[in-house]
Amino acid sequence: TCGAPERLQDAELQEGFSSEQSFPVGSSVSYVCRPGYMAIPGKSSTRTCGEDLEWSPLEPFCTERKCKHPGELQHGFINVTDLTFGSKATFSCERGFRLLGTDEITCVIQNKGVDWDKDLPFCEKIPCKPPPSIPNGHFSEADHYVYQTSVTYTCDEAPRGTDPFSLIGSATIFCTFDENSNGVWSEPPPECKVVRCDNPRVENGRKISGFRPFYSYRDAVIFECDPGYSMTGANVITCEANNTWYPPKPTCEKITGGQCSAPEITHGVVIPEKSVYGEGESVQLQCSAGCAFPGGAEEITVTCQGQDTWSSSQSCVCEPASPVCTPSINYGRVIEGEKPSYSAGDVITIECYAGYTLHGEARIEYLGENKWNPGVPTCQLSAYVIAIICVIVVIVVFLAAFWAYKKFFSQNGKRDSTPCTDEYKICKA
Repeated sequence: TCGAPERLQDAELQEGFSSEQSFPVGSSVSYVCRPGYMAIPGKSSTRTCGEDLEWSPLEPFCTERKCKHPGELQHGFINVTDLTFGSKATFSCERGFRLLGTDEITCVIQNKGVDWDKDLPFCEKIPCKPPPSIPNGHFSEADHYVYQTSVTYTCDEAPRGTDPFSLIGSATIFCTFDENSNGVWSEPPPECKVVRCDNPRVENGRKISGFRPFYSYRDAVIFECDPGYSMTGANVITCEANNTWYPPKPTCEKITGGQCSAPEITHGVVIPEKSVYGEGESVQLQCSAGCAFPGGAEEITVTCQGQDTWSSSQSCVCEPASPVCTPSINYGRVIEGEKPSYSAGDVITIECYAGYTLHGEARIEYLGENKWNPGVPTCQLSAYVIAIICVIVVIVVFLAAFWAYKKFFSQNGKRDSTPCTDEYKICKA
């Protein structure tokens, strides 16, 4: 006799054979595929006990069932290595999207077949909460705030006769996400407040740029020392949000007999740059691009001779640049700071004519290369004036329609009351 046939991974003996432990020569057994497997058409599932007391060899007759492909995941990725029973599929989303649902499904036995054990997820564009409101300012609103949505803050116009509000911080923020794929704004919102710095003065020194009646946020002043004095500290200071100057105002200290202050050079730089040089110390004077010394050289060397005297005092000469004119503002004008031409750091203040509203910042600064910061504002017809015009148009249209109606029916009425037929004339006679 043959013993019980070996256990197969993908099939089991039919009921009636599984309990037998010995089988006579010539007897046969049949298999059925296990759950998760199905029969291969044309393949035998029967084995016979041979005279050598061994079971006849058996070709594979069962194959793994396969789940359907999960399909496409919009704005996401599906990683599927196999679709057979027991295999898994994993999901992930594009940048800026997050997965709603499971990140993994498994092909399992269901209803005598196989199917995925969970519903497919989907990728949602990461949302952000509405941006925070700020005092004295507002932001550009949107219908939805999702990944990469940006909003721009603008300060409100200050009442006439009061200091303008300054925007402190980044004017534009955008929706991004954290490590947990939760929507967050790229940075805190800016702040709109009045910034006023004192009029800076330096003893034994003077301003050479930044002359203004008052100083607000990011206004800059450039100083230089009087002859015979050297500067300690930065020559450019800026009005900061806390109403103070940064860096602190410089000081001008008297130069001793064996020293020289930094040589003066227009349209160029001193290398190396220091506030005080010793007698006999040499430096290089280097002109800016497009500029040169009177002899044509772009760089010369000068030496401190003591008593604040240099061996040469040449300056760079540049090709004349076209003057920068006041920006053109339709339905508006410059009310402060207007000049025939402008240099970097100059500030102008703009207002609109009556009936027009300013869109943008009223106070702008010239950056150079015909650029202003912020950009030049525009004057647009105010909503109040537009409403009045619309009302006038409606009234005119109504009156025209009423006049046409009245004229039409008056003519018809006159024609009916005085007929001119022949019959009428005979009767009258």
